[in-house]
Amino acid sequence: MSHRERLLHSSIRTPLGRQLQAQGRNLTKSALMYPIFITDEPDSKVPLGAMPNQYRWGINRLEEFLGPLVERGLASVILFGVPVLKEKDEVGTLADDVDGPVIQAIKKIRELFPSLYVAADVCLCEYTSHGHCGVLLEDGSVDNLKSIERLADVAVAYAKAGAHCVAPSDMMDGRIASIRQGLFNHGLASRTTVMAYSAKFASSMYGPFREAVASAPSFGDRRCYQLPANARGLARRAIVRDVQEGADIIMVKPALPYLDILADARELASDYPLACYQISGEYAMLHAAANAGVGDLRRLVEETMVSFLRAGASLILTYFTPELLTWLDTPLSA
Repeated sequence: MSHRERLLHSSIRTPLGRQLQAQGRNLTKSALMYPIFITDEPDSKVPLGAMPNQYRWGINRLEEFLGPLVERGLASVILFGVPVLKEKDEVGTLADDVDGPVIQAIKKIRELFPSLYVAADVCLCEYTSHGHCGVLLEDGSVDNLKSIERLADVAVAYAKAGAHCVAPSDMMDGRIASIRQGLFNHGLASRTTVMAYSAKFASSMYGPFREAVASAPSFGDRRCYQLPANARGLARRAIVRDVQEGADIIMVKPALPYLDILADARELASDYPLACYQISGEYAMLHAAANAGVGDLRRLVEETMVSFLRAGASLILTYFTPELLTWLDTPLSA
């Protein structure tokens, strides 16, 4: 067994990390992680058309944005960077730019809200000129070795900036081991949780997110490294692999269309916290359904939360976090 597989301290270093070790069935505020978009325009607040009530935020506005949510019980956020002021390149140099949006936001949030758990998405798609999640070869295919080296560099930079958790979403082969090794080499392995997007599918519902972070591929698609929708066996193998490489938390993405995979993950990684990501398309669809009179938005959202918990999730990444923080304080009548 390697040192990566023996690490436990990274999972219990923070109060939230310790809470996530419990496997319950009731939705709590600590089970909600809010995905937020950070831009390098410091005073920015840009509405995202396809995602109602969601914005790109500049770091100078993080206090006004997050302060009321923290007061209502917000426990954790995950950061996605949206650089607009600097030019992107083929290797995603902006991903770990010390003046870039994610590193600056990590430092700012840790300063403003010491109790807030900060995760950082680790990928290159928002930062590469081609919009793919890794470094490419001349023929346009992924250079896996160079990709996982870059991803490890980015994860280490976020951990150094103060992120409690790094969350690789790229789906490159071997990236969990590479990130673990990078964290170990810099003395950060026992203080940084690794949340692996283990079963991330090539979904048709990522459109609003790609618009939000300007990360659509400039050519081709991501089907050569994200999972096919019908690949249950491959998803199971990916989950087992990430556990073996040293992931602390396992994630399934998207959530609602893949509840069977979520249940599989609970079986395969029964001793690990299990996350699911209710993605931008799911968020947009529920808003559209409520606007069309299909049902009450709150009841629609809360029903999906129950389904995630029932399938085994202990952490839910959702853009509905602000609403749920309020709804959890005001139970619905039967």
